[in-house]
Amino acid sequence: MDLNTSLATQSYAQARAAVPPKTGGSGPGPFFEQAASSFVDAAKAGEDAAKSAMTGKADPHALVQALAQSELAIETAVTVRNKVVEAYQEILRMPV
Repeated sequence: MDLNTSLATQSYAQARAAVPPKTGGSGPGPFFEQAASSFVDAAKAGEDAAKSAMTGKADPHALVQALAQSELAIETAVTVRNKVVEAYQEILRMPV
């Protein structure tokens, strides 16, 4: 390793430590956190409704409704995932 590479590495390490990470920004992070928690809530509701229906404690209408909401949540998550993968592949195809 030559001297220029060593100096560049040290300068980068010092500059990187001097910049604190952003917290509480207005980026897409809070949106994705809310979407993920909503997805988890829908999946849990579907699971709880299925368990209740198996034990005879829930009516079939509530089971069908919970399963439809779970299906919609899963389809939405898969669609978002596919769009993210598609965007990533487009970025990889861009010339540098």
